[in-house]
Amino acid sequence: MDQTELLNRCRQGDELAWEMLVRQQQGRVCAMIYGYLGDRDETLDVAQEIFVRLYRKLDQCTDAARFGPWLASIVRNACLDHLRRRKARPPRQDIPAAEMTSLASAGPTPEEQWYRTSRRRLVHRALQDLSEINREVILLKDIQGLPLEQVAEVLEVPVGTVKSRVSRARVELAQAIIALGGGPGGSGPAPATEAVS
Repeated sequence: MDQTELLNRCRQGDELAWEMLVRQQQGRVCAMIYGYLGDRDETLDVAQEIFVRLYRKLDQCTDAARFGPWLASIVRNACLDHLRRRKARPPRQDIPAAEMTSLASAGPTPEEQWYRTSRRRLVHRALQDLSEINREVILLKDIQGLPLEQVAEVLEVPVGTVKSRVSRARVELAQAIIALGGGPGGSGPAPATEAVS
């Protein structure tokens, strides 16, 4: 079923189509939210809120080709709202959680998994140190993989502005990773774009 038919069936109240749409989009939505918030529990809470908003506003997106940028705008706005609410309340105490280890499998070794997870965490920590606009550009362009035109649409700026911001944002991200000990000569893992995928 193509995107147009899926969206039409969702608008008509087809529960199976809605479930299919949620499954199709939930990974991308959660990855984008996590990029903004950097917290797994908050990511899940905001994702639920976003899918409620999506369900209520589905009639507003009449062009299936524009669904991706339209959804990215909803995610961005929900994250910015959440960040404003977060600033208004006192900081919480982070409690370290013991990580579960799985039994031996054909997948990556524990060392390889640790390395990948460490790289991912390093990039996400570095993202939190970026200016808001640079973090958004990296999230939309490099992590979500949106084309420049769609990033420009979501951020409501010209494409040329996005191009220059992408370049500056990548430099700022590299500097943040190095400052966290992840660059050349640092003790942390080397940065890589797949660390956030």
